[in-house]
Amino acid sequence: MFRTTTLILATLLTTAVFAQEPDADDLERRVRDLEARVQQLQNAAEIQREIDVLTREIEALKTGQQRRTAEANVSQYGLGAAASKVYRADTGVSIGGYGEFVYQNFDAAGSTDVADVLRGVLYTGYKFNDRVLFNSELEVEHGSTEHGGAVSMEFAYLDYLLRPEANVRAGLVLVPVGLINEQHEPTAYLGARRPLVERVIIPATWADLGAGFFGDAGRVSYRAFVVTGLNSEEFGPEEGIREGRQGGAEAAANDFAVVGRADWHPFEGTMFGGSLYSGNSGQGRGFGGRVTLGEVHADSKFRGISLRALVARGTIGDAARINDANGFEGADSVGKSFGGWYVEGAYDIAPLLGRSSQSIAPYARYEQLDTQRSVPAGFSRNPANDQKILTLGLAWKPISQTVIKADWQNVKNRAHTAGDQFNIALGYIF
Repeated sequence: MFRTTTLILATLLTTAVFAQEPDADDLERRVRDLEARVQQLQNAAEIQREIDVLTREIEALKTGQQRRTAEANVSQYGLGAAASKVYRADTGVSIGGYGEFVYQNFDAAGSTDVADVLRGVLYTGYKFNDRVLFNSELEVEHGSTEHGGAVSMEFAYLDYLLRPEANVRAGLVLVPVGLINEQHEPTAYLGARRPLVERVIIPATWADLGAGFFGDAGRVSYRAFVVTGLNSEEFGPEEGIREGRQGGAEAAANDFAVVGRADWHPFEGTMFGGSLYSGNSGQGRGFGGRVTLGEVHADSKFRGISLRALVARGTIGDAARINDANGFEGADSVGKSFGGWYVEGAYDIAPLLGRSSQSIAPYARYEQLDTQRSVPAGFSRNPANDQKILTLGLAWKPISQTVIKADWQNVKNRAHTAGDQFNIALGYIF
């Protein structure tokens, strides 16, 4: 009995021992398990790399390394789309800009056709925090400082943003007059060249040193500043007050001016408003030379239709004394009164052509202006300064930040010395 029991136990133990030795199938299974675990480790490494990339992108956003592009139809506080980028940017540096290239072909006798790097502009801003920011525009005209070119600071100011209805601005500020002076980027207006009314009657781009308030109160926006006055020593019969702008360049500051503007926005895309500027221009020359300039304007964009109109009138006090001081005689006189107006319209036909992502807009503008609507006694008006201009053209925006404009202008004056011209312009903002 004992022998039988011992034999059975020995047989069971031997079977158990041999059962623990792996066979080929078991080894293959274990190899497959190991391969699966290696694959999981490789996937984990790939996932970790993706996490690292996302982490770096998040950090870039937090530190402001990625900047918003200029939205061509978005402006803030009256400024152009690119000029107002700093208001939409994160804390830190903001960079933007615009440029224009133009070709002008003149019919007038003795005129020379011109191809020009009209201007290249760099906007530089810095947002210190949600309430304090700096904004500036540095412009190079005509490609260099040679051949009549110039480098100018067009504006440079500090804003203290208190609340939407009331904010403070100080520095070299854009004078808030007209439709072009504050929004002078090439994508913001029709025409290869800016309206002559807003280059001569309203001397855009116009900036002077000063300070004041601005804000938005419901559907009404406003801006009001005290600025250094114009300098009548630079006034002239053809360009009126334009060259009297001082632009903060060691500006004579014996006389100051006040300027205010209000705009009503009854609904999206439409604006009605006006502005008034008044201040002396004598700057210590023994007379006041008060310049008063007022204008009313309207601008509307609706379902591809763009309409715009402006009327401006101005007066210059002590015009005779300014003429004497500047050595003007006869028809070379500053205007005792001056003024002009224009209307323009366009229609975007791109959707009709199946190109809704672009803009293709035929446009027309008609303007009249005269820098010598009246002159002081003893002087005469120059009929060449009484002008009428019809502009017909086409503006194509392949994308909203670029524009190509071509137009023909029929230019007439009372002296019958003007000639037509053809213009092509290329513009961009960023």
